[in-house]
Amino acid sequence: MRNHIRFILGNETIELRDIDPTMTVLDWLRLEKTRAGTKEGCAEGDCGACTVVIARPENGRLSYRAVNGCILFMPMLDGCQLLTVEDLKSPDGALHAVQQSMVDCHGSQCGFCTPGFVMSLFALYRNEENPSDQRIDDVLAGNLCRCTGYAPIAAAAKRMYDEGPATNDRFASQEADMVARLKALEDTETLCIEAEGRRLYAPATLDGLADVLTETPEARIVAGGTDVGLWVTKQLRDIAPAVLIGRITELRRIEETDAAITIGAGVTYDEASSVIAAHYPDFGELIRRIGGQQVRNMGTIGGNIANGSPIGDSPPALIAAGATLGLRRGSERRTMALEDFFIDYGKQDRRPGEFVENVVLPKPEPGTHYRCYKISKRFDQDISAACGAFWLKLDGDVVAGIRIAFGGMAATPKRAAATEAALMDNPWTEETVEAALAAMEQDYTPLTDWRASARYRMTVAKNLLRKFHAETSGPAMPIRLVGEGRLTHA
Repeated sequence: MRNHIRFILGNETIELRDIDPTMTVLDWLRLEKTRAGTKEGCAEGDCGACTVVIARPENGRLSYRAVNGCILFMPMLDGCQLLTVEDLKSPDGALHAVQQSMVDCHGSQCGFCTPGFVMSLFALYRNEENPSDQRIDDVLAGNLCRCTGYAPIAAAAKRMYDEGPATNDRFASQEADMVARLKALEDTETLCIEAEGRRLYAPATLDGLADVLTETPEARIVAGGTDVGLWVTKQLRDIAPAVLIGRITELRRIEETDAAITIGAGVTYDEASSVIAAHYPDFGELIRRIGGQQVRNMGTIGGNIANGSPIGDSPPALIAAGATLGLRRGSERRTMALEDFFIDYGKQDRRPGEFVENVVLPKPEPGTHYRCYKISKRFDQDISAACGAFWLKLDGDVVAGIRIAFGGMAATPKRAAATEAALMDNPWTEETVEAALAAMEQDYTPLTDWRASARYRMTVAKNLLRKFHAETSGPAMPIRLVGEGRLTHA
């Protein structure tokens, strides 16, 4: 095992030993490196003031990801390049195109949030050309500003490309060398960091993960840390011993066949979104609304499943699509219907030392209908009050197959078995749907909390079934926007 973290900060190779394995990148930058550009606002991945960029080699190029430094643990940097706002200006002091555009467009007022915005825009600048207005809004949704009204920052997002193409900046000229340096840091050893009475493992292979969990079955598995990070920063919980899965290439694979998409447990929302959206546009739109871009760059679908939260957004969408789950313990593997994984609040069908390996999402059969809907207090970057997903197969005008799943309506993500039974083998008509609505009260007993009342949740759930029927009946008609401002049709 290797007992030290290796990464590159700007252009400097860093090796760290005897560091608290749950120290956040934000704290390390400010307290150890005195880089004060990265700010703490919320310490829970909401405001974006702590945004930094990590770069990894992908297909011979660097892929840049804006992430929240406040909930990113230091061992997660292993094998990466870390960039902060201090790294952007040239050695001669000239501002980077992103920074200059913010100045020219008056994108900064009090300035507290500005470094985070700059880093989000820098990742966009390095990765994409000519983003649409919708894409710019999506990228900036994870950064909050109380001063500007956002319009000058969105203008800067367009102006930065006029300052000079990303292919001509110094990061492009140094890319080949940086890829080589990062490749040289790669190994297959399990990283083990122990200090401050805490121990954290970061295996590099699937077999290494199985071995660690066999020997330490009580260890907390951490994927993107977008939830577990808050346990440390907000609840001051000790999560050790912990196991990071971000170094395991096998868990970051997406494989497609004619019948299904297999998504590794370490695949992030951002990595999975385009593949899923190509077959399930509504699911792709749901992913677009999960957290900010920084959260989608780190949070994983496998982690959202294994967490078992009753308000996780991806499980209802996956259950309605008929997804199955792959688990592994040691050399043993098993599969199950995803809906069977969730037993009770905080309890999943996962044995000691067992971990989620993948989720298999069947591709839609011709002629089937699929929709999912997220209901939340604000449109972007909010936790659901209720999330409903629906799959329908018709034989003529008769229901030949139906799956309805909700999050936020029970102690787990849960299918509406009684409602489905009331719909099966009946005509897909408004009368049938109205008659089936009463069965939904057998399926769910929602709670009242600060997000919504029980009555509101039940009313919404029933209305979403009505909406699904309206969208899958009668002539096709434009009814709502999905993604890049495109209309979807019933």
